[in-house]
Amino acid sequence: MGQNVEIKEKVSVGDVLVLDTDRSFTGQDGLAISPGSELSGVPGRLAERLFRLDLGIDHVYVLQNAVTVRRPGGWDEDSAGMVVDATATFLRFYPDEEE
Repeated sequence: MGQNVEIKEKVSVGDVLVLDTDRSFTGQDGLAISPGSELSGVPGRLAERLFRLDLGIDHVYVLQNAVTVRRPGGWDEDSAGMVVDATATFLRFYPDEEE
């Protein structure tokens, strides 16, 4: 149940990774979330999932269909891929069916 979120574009600049998706996670107001801050709604649950990746992420900003993630030390392909995968499967309730 649920569908994958399509990641339309992934851009990293220094410590910041920006994902452009095909889903809106917020209304017109964005939400900035840091570890330890109060998590609310869909953006809060997405941020919690990203913090649990244990990649050293220290800030998530969600505005409509864009997810901006900060990780001191920058991004390599593996860590960026983990964030992409966690975001892409965020709205899914069940794992892929085994063939």
